[in-house]
Amino acid sequence: MSHIKGGLVILKDMVNSLPPSEKKIAEYILKNPEESILLTALMLGEKSKTSSAAVIRLCKSLGFRGFQELKIRVAGDLQKQVVTEYRDIEPNEGFKNIIDKVTTNTIQTLKETADIMNEEDLQAAVKALENAPAIIFFGVGASYIAAKDAEQKFLRINKNAYAFSDAHMAATSIANKGPNDVVVGISFSGNTEEVARLLKLAKHKNTTTISITKYGNSLVSNYSDIQLHTSAAKEATIRSGATSSRIAQLQVIDILFMCLASVQYEETVRHLDETREAISFFKK
Repeated sequence: MSHIKGGLVILKDMVNSLPPSEKKIAEYILKNPEESILLTALMLGEKSKTSSAAVIRLCKSLGFRGFQELKIRVAGDLQKQVVTEYRDIEPNEGFKNIIDKVTTNTIQTLKETADIMNEEDLQAAVKALENAPAIIFFGVGASYIAAKDAEQKFLRINKNAYAFSDAHMAATSIANKGPNDVVVGISFSGNTEEVARLLKLAKHKNTTTISITKYGNSLVSNYSDIQLHTSAAKEATIRSGATSSRIAQLQVIDILFMCLASVQYEETVRHLDETREAISFFKK
């Protein structure tokens, strides 16, 4: 993951949700990235027929500390040798082509999610999970797959982790949680009503809340103390459940798990050895 990449990815993800003046700036940068990183805020405002104030507002809307961070991130993107676009399948397409397209789309999703990952937010999430007596993961539909994967991983290192897809069951569990516990809400769109309501309930209980959503402000992220983001992965037209978005969510779960395992390395190894030994009983 890197702080010096992800500018163009975030701009593409956010451009259609920005106010008119900020959208004009975003579109100008996307069309002229090499030129834009050499401009001042005033010059970019003039080039995009807006203002320097609108440039600063855009940076704030994107979640950046300022115009300099935006330029650094875009410059980092421009250092990449190959930029691959998402590709959709065609009617009666050859299976080899489909294999290549799905693989390419997956790789692109993983790269973009890594590029927009904020290390400070990740550190805060890992610290919260490290100290949590109990962790609740909640997701609806395909997002529940990521929640269940998280439950399985964290249970193996002796964390009291629970995954729910039933909002009533999740609410019942959250009702008995406190300030040191953690509730993780997973929603690609960030606007899944059930996820938002459960995070809101958790905040009423003073429980730490973490969201995993696509980049940008959303209903779910508004109720989260710590926000982790995935690429706004483009989905195929023929969409048997989420594909790229599911991969991105699983990637974030894996990153959380590996970072926590690194922080608690000796303890993690011991717990993993114990779980392997427990499973080996079934093979005897």
